Formats: sequence, structure tokens, C-alpha cells
Amino acid sequence: MKQLKSTIYVLILALFLVCCGSYNSTNNKVAKEDPVVIANEKLAYEIVIIDAGFTSYLFSVAKPMTYYSQTYLQSKNRVYVAKWNSRAQNPQRYNSNIYENVIEYQANVDYGLEVNYKLYWYFKFAEQKYKMRLSY
Repeated sequence: MKQLKSTIYVLILALFLVCCGSYNSTNNKVAKEDPVVIANEKLAYEIVIIDAGFTSYLFSVAKPMTYYSQTYLQSKNRVYVAKWNSRAQNPQRYNSNIYENVIEYQANVDYGLEVNYKLYWYFKFAEQKYKMRLSY
């Protein structure tokens, strides 16, 4: 009797696993993420970020745009851009698939809050995604 119960239990478990494992959904498509554009039309400045996951990160993790002052974001971005550019210019040492381009960010130019906000949060996203540290 004990052996029969064990056999039935194993059969039920096997049936459960087969049923769950054979589920085929046609709705398992991954949504295509639009690139994030960082731009200031007055300055003719634009960065397009096509890094998968950044859009959802920006809307789910990033604090609201007015959380940090523009001055704070600018000072952080100066540090991040300097570190990023030094790595982008040294592809023998750093992954050129991550640091593909140098970022033209001039400390004396007012890019506006939106540009500084999105750039700052991209750096935070990249630190998390690529397990790196850009701040000193």
C-alpha cells in the first residue's frame, strides 16, 4: 500500500511537471524598447541611448526630475563624463563594447535640467548593469 501511494505521488508530480513544462504561450514576445534621446535643441546637443533596459530603469528607478538640483547633476556628470571618457579612450584596458564613444560634455555649457538628469541616470544605470563604478 505504501509503495502504491509513492507511485501515485510520483506519477502526479511527473504529470504536473510535464503539464507545466509544455505550456507554450504566443504572448512571450519581449517588448521593443524605444531609445532614450537626451537633447537640448538650443545647443544642438543630442545623445541617443539604445542600451536595453534604460527606458524602464528611467521610469521605475530614477527619482523625479526635480529631486536633484541642476547644479548637483552637473557636478556629478562632470565626474562621470571624465571617468567614462578616460575609459573610452583606453579600449585595450576597458571593454570597448560598453565605452563605445567619448561624451562631449563641456563644464561651462548649460545643457539644461533634462539633459543633465537623463545623463546622470544613464550613468547610474550603467554602473548597475555593467557592475562598474564611475565615481572616484
